[in-house]
Amino acid sequence: MNERPMMITVFAIVAVAFGALTLFSGGRNLFDAAVIATAGNTIGFVLWFNFLAGFAYIAAGGLLWAWKLRGVQLSAVIAGATLLVFLAMGIYVIQFDGLYNGKTVGAMALRSTVWLLIAVLARGYWQRFRAIGVA
Repeated sequence: MNERPMMITVFAIVAVAFGALTLFSGGRNLFDAAVIATAGNTIGFVLWFNFLAGFAYIAAGGLLWAWKLRGVQLSAVIAGATLLVFLAMGIYVIQFDGLYNGKTVGAMALRSTVWLLIAVLARGYWQRFRAIGVA
């Protein structure tokens, strides 16, 4: 059995918690009429991406907890996809209507930062453990 580094345990817990909060928040923003009515200028494809990504966050957290290479890889996919959606959001705002909710920019910046950190650092831990024959 592979011994999971303490930092990977932290990443796994953060990923699962972040995923659960994302599903809760995203679900409310997509399916709760009262929340939708007060949400302001939302961008549909960003809301849907974030909601669906919540499932991937939980999966990545589980795979990191099990200290599987797939968890490291899924973290990188999540980071890349989040950055692409953030970029698409920027293009959408600039090219089409200019309307957006400032909270969405902050949330996407936070998501991008968290997943970039998890992906890069988890990869570094995986390479280090593989190099010494543990992973």
